Amino acid sequence: MAVSRTPRGRWVEEGLRALGEGGLDAVRIEPLAQAIGVSKGGFYWHFADREALLDEVLDAWERANLEDVIEAVERDGGDARARLRRLFGLAFACTGALRTDLAVREWARRDPAVAERVRRVDNRRMEYLRGLFGALGGDEAEVEARCLMALSLWIGNHFLAADHEGAQPRRGAGAGRSAAGGLATGRH
Repeated sequence: MAVSRTPRGRWVEEGLRALGEGGLDAVRIEPLAQAIGVSKGGFYWHFADREALLDEVLDAWERANLEDVIEAVERDGGDARARLRRLFGLAFACTGALRTDLAVREWARRDPAVAERVRRVDNRRMEYLRGLFGALGGDEAEVEARCLMALSLWIGNHFLAADHEGAQPRRGAGAGRSAAGGLATGRH
């Protein structure tokens, strides 16, 4: 009789979810095993230790919040304006990606290797935005300002508690809405 093991990707998926909901400290083997419904011994079939899991969680974060987003935006083609609309639509679709992104940024404040990863991801996000905004025209400074504003709005909007005239009321700082202009997917 074959032994059924929880797939490696399920551990990574649960780790990413835990990171977004509770930060780095929530990514612990025993609580992940409980959430998956297995014993923690199964973890060691796939990972040497928690650090190995955390490395894969970061890889999954980068894939879901950068590579998969760009692929989704580019898949349907169109001009730069249409692709920007799709990109902003993804950013509005789900707050889970933003929560995970913010958790990774908090982690990066304490870990230089994670900080370098965040820098690389943000630089790639800016590069992608430069291509889209650059195709709309404007000088280099204007394009750079639009890119920086879009990425900053996506990240910073989570922290705003101010009411916006004409917008739906917010339930408090960071509650329930993601911002326009960032790179996010509805998956995490």
